[in-house]
Amino acid sequence: MTDTWITASLVAVVAGVVGFFVVMRGAAFAAHAVPNAAFAGAAGASLLGWDTLLGLGAFSLAGALGIGLLSRRGRHDAVTALTIALMLGLGALFLSWSNEYAPAVYSLLFGEVLGISTQKVGLTTLLCVLCLASIALLYRPLLLSSALPETAAARGIRSGRMDLLFLAVVALATTASVPVVGALLMFSLMVGPPAAARILTKQPVPAMLLSVLLALVTVWAAIALSYQTNWPIGFYVGVGAAGCYLLARAVGQISIRLRTQSGRL
Repeated sequence: MTDTWITASLVAVVAGVVGFFVVMRGAAFAAHAVPNAAFAGAAGASLLGWDTLLGLGAFSLAGALGIGLLSRRGRHDAVTALTIALMLGLGALFLSWSNEYAPAVYSLLFGEVLGISTQKVGLTTLLCVLCLASIALLYRPLLLSSALPETAAARGIRSGRMDLLFLAVVALATTASVPVVGALLMFSLMVGPPAAARILTKQPVPAMLLSVLLALVTVWAAIALSYQTNWPIGFYVGVGAAGCYLLARAVGQISIRLRTQSGRL
């Protein structure tokens, strides 16, 4: 349980930080494609008897760079959709050749947060630190190109290069997180809490901190509820991420109505 709390907390922090820029850049579809690429890589590595992290890293990076490069001369949504279809197809093929089909599918898609070994805690920590350090180095140009792309272009920040760098960071975050929360749930954790935070505050730093806080609360609540009910932790992560967004929408609507009424008075 100690390893579970540590790794889940690290993943939540990374998802909150990286997810903030995913929402800012409108890259939720791409953020969904990269974990699916990681799923295929992990399935292939498992089939060959290799460490699944090798497959995760290789395929997630390949998927991210493929989306970034091919999108320059084509429709971004079409390229992303085809990447998802290709990687899911490859993952299904690799798993069909494996002798551990059902357990492999479940763990890769929905994670094994309650089965994280002590050895993987250190590697997950290293990957998370590298991901956060990358965001820190890219923070100013990434924020400017996300919020004011025309101003960023005028200052010499190339949008294509920034897209590639950011997708590489998403791939790194995916590599660290998929073994914990799975390919499908990483997407929900990377979008739900950050989107809720953006509704509640427009300031970048407070929004990022709130995104991390909401992601942490979601993961901690999911672990506790899963332990008490013996239901899948993935269910609580997905519902919690969606609940954060819906609650933020409700709070935002109430705030707008209150400001409108006070203005009339």
